[in-house]
Amino acid sequence: MKKPILRFLALVAILAGINWLASILFFRIDLTDDKRYTISDATKQLLENLDKNVQVNVYLAGDFPPGFKRLENATREMLDEFRTYSDGKLNFQFSDPSSATNEEARKKQYQSLVDQGLTPTNLHATDPDGKRTEKIIFPGAIIRADSLAIPVQLLKGNKSSSPDEQLNQSVEGLEFELSSAIRLLANPERKKVGLVVSHTKIAPSRLSDLIASIQQNYDVFLDMNNPSSYDGLDALLILKPDSAFSEDEKYKIDQYVVGGGNAMFFVDGAKVDSVNLEGTYAQPLDLNLSDLFFRWGTRLNTNLVKDITCAQILLNVGTMGDKPEIKPMPWRFFPILNNIGNHPVTRNINGIYTRFLSSLDTVGGTNGIQKTALLMTSPYTQVVNTPAIVGYNEARKQPDPSEYNNGVKIAGLLLEGSFTSLFQNRILPGDQRSANFKAQGTPGKVIIFSDGDIIVNDVDYKRSAPLPLGYDRVTGLTYGNKDLIMHALDYLTDANGLISTRNKQVSIRQLDKIQIQENKKFWQGLNLLLPLVLIGLFGGVRHYLRLRKFA
Repeated sequence: MKKPILRFLALVAILAGINWLASILFFRIDLTDDKRYTISDATKQLLENLDKNVQVNVYLAGDFPPGFKRLENATREMLDEFRTYSDGKLNFQFSDPSSATNEEARKKQYQSLVDQGLTPTNLHATDPDGKRTEKIIFPGAIIRADSLAIPVQLLKGNKSSSPDEQLNQSVEGLEFELSSAIRLLANPERKKVGLVVSHTKIAPSRLSDLIASIQQNYDVFLDMNNPSSYDGLDALLILKPDSAFSEDEKYKIDQYVVGGGNAMFFVDGAKVDSVNLEGTYAQPLDLNLSDLFFRWGTRLNTNLVKDITCAQILLNVGTMGDKPEIKPMPWRFFPILNNIGNHPVTRNINGIYTRFLSSLDTVGGTNGIQKTALLMTSPYTQVVNTPAIVGYNEARKQPDPSEYNNGVKIAGLLLEGSFTSLFQNRILPGDQRSANFKAQGTPGKVIIFSDGDIIVNDVDYKRSAPLPLGYDRVTGLTYGNKDLIMHALDYLTDANGLISTRNKQVSIRQLDKIQIQENKKFWQGLNLLLPLVLIGLFGGVRHYLRLRKFA
């Protein structure tokens, strides 16, 4: 009698010891091949250092097709990891905004979510009986801390991808989207971003969405007072200049980058003022930055790139009775860039809308500068050297694919490393600038985009209101221009490396839908009967062994 009691007490003691160790030692093991449940060290540090309670309200809940159900489950699992590492300071809940008791309450709930910044999605689904259903869903979340709230869109990705690929891209980006919002709520320190707008004639209303988006996360400084230097800024953006920089202005940019600064250029290689049906001249644009770019290892070409993959313009193609017939026509001077580099800045973003794009080349002789292509055209391009005539009538012509054989062109380039000053050996000892001159400094980053219109939003002139950055009024689609700029800013200013979480890859392991449809009855029967057979075999073997033992 004593032995069973001692065994029982020993078992209780072992279990108590294991529980005690588990309470003081924390570890989690991710056994998945693609490490889908492993979060980055930057995210762990962010969560462990939370000094306030964070509440996440997720509105991705309800009866969904498998793809959206996977996104819902992945979001739940990710937030569960976040709650664990935050030591309980982060909590979350899921709710279905369409579960209101009546239509009026449902519409009120929808409008409330839209007012808070979430974008609805019209979900079309087909049930197993072949019946199609339509439902409005809000694949997003509202993250709150104290009195502040930030909307987070969970459905992201490149819209040119298949629905399954886009949902998988959304799963891959969950950690970054959620942790970025938490960082904004938890971190009171805001980085400083300078915008160089003194060299552009673009109206302020057409830069409003860019400036408003940056102001949500950063303190923004315009260069209206023409500062003596850009020291103290965490990033510097040069926005679509159309006039040449002076040598003194170029010197300030040079010294900012050599000193470890981070700069981003949105520049044109050619100037196209206005286009009519017959045509206008596109002229080379000299910004007096060519030698600076060349020193950094790149060349901005004074050309225009036409691409088979392009946006559309509305064109009068004739008359229908007494009315003009307006049709959308592909305009190959407006390339849509879906050829993106596998880099945290561009990974899984939607296509980029460009207008009158030029090309970039890389050049040698820049020791220590690492070059990464971020944006590229499709292989089906035609390079037009300026000066050249550009006319809308060209949109009427059917392109000859054999003429679009100039291959892939670079439209966005990242340069990283220790930059050497363009003014090395040019600043004499008697020059007043020599006291603070740096010939070579600490590592920095430069990103150059060869289209200034990437940052320019359209305007709804009827309402006198700016349209979203990247919005195409012909198709009604919103391209990834804003995401590109914000991710690039994150990469330039994020010292903790949170942007690196955008490199996470989750493999799609899809079942063969044709095989499933053809062998549906077999697999249903197998899944139903096999467990029963295994249980019966186990019970029969166990009964036989007991009979042998006690017979």
